[in-house]
Amino acid sequence: MSDSVTDTSYRVTAEELRQFIERMERLDAEKKDIAEQQKEVMAEAKGRGYDTKILRKVIALRKRDQNDIDEEEAVLEMYKEALGM
Repeated sequence: MSDSVTDTSYRVTAEELRQFIERMERLDAEKKDIAEQQKEVMAEAKGRGYDTKILRKVIALRKRDQNDIDEEEAVLEMYKEALGM
């Protein structure tokens, strides 16, 4: 293989690599912006008197399958009863 072909392949690969890295950097910046917006929303909710710990739990529950939640709650109740709670 000639040196010019190797150099061209390397440049193309390096450029492609640079593009992937720059895309990831942009996504990381967007992720930071979204995280800041989420903090602002929680601060606003807290300011309005909502319990942010409970809000986070509700958000986590909404992401889960209802059957999984029901099963977990049933086991929790069984354990609490066994402990006299």
